[in-house]
Amino acid sequence: MMTTIQREAQLLDINLDARQLIDFENYYRLLIEANKRANLTTITDYQHVQTRHFLDSLICASVLTPTMISDSKVIDVGTGAGFPGLPIKIAFPDLHLTLLEATAKKTQFLNHVVKELDLDRIRVITGRAEEVAHSPIERGKYDLVMARAVAKLPILVELCLPFCAVGGLLLAHKGQAVEKEITDAEHAIKILGGRLRETIQVGKGNLLILEKLQESPPQYPRRSGIPAKRPL
Repeated sequence: MMTTIQREAQLLDINLDARQLIDFENYYRLLIEANKRANLTTITDYQHVQTRHFLDSLICASVLTPTMISDSKVIDVGTGAGFPGLPIKIAFPDLHLTLLEATAKKTQFLNHVVKELDLDRIRVITGRAEEVAHSPIERGKYDLVMARAVAKLPILVELCLPFCAVGGLLLAHKGQAVEKEITDAEHAIKILGGRLRETIQVGKGNLLILEKLQESPPQYPRRSGIPAKRPL
């Protein structure tokens, strides 16, 4: 049961116990059941879900320190069916996690998973990043902002950096060819108050780690749809 994720997670220095493997098994079952009614994922094969969803999500956890796990507030922007946030939460139960997703059917699924797996210290928000990032409850409140396969980096920076506290980090999991995205995003990163701190090659992709140096200007992110139509 979930032997692939157990074996590969050990290579990331993440040791999953029996309860966590059961949680991953149940997460998979709930995902496949819900996918019959809603378009949550095109990847449904048992092994592929372990490697391309669960393991790829845990790769994002490589930057987490023990202090970040116990004391930090983390948000997963555009989480979809829960990636990377939920697998990381299963692996690190003490994490204070918020899942943000614009599609109500997906957040209904996420709430169902949270209930079925009896996860605590987790919030699910239905809303677009362009709008939620202007809420005083959410803006500048997170120590770590994560995003996976949400948008090109110039767009991602505008959507995500406003959630990040000064001194916090934005973690973007991208593919192999990131050089052009980084170049294209330099202007947006500067405007939004950040800087690219590090690029880490992991597997077939890259983790981009951006640091928030100063508050993002209040007009960002722009209203829904504009960041994608007219990237900074």
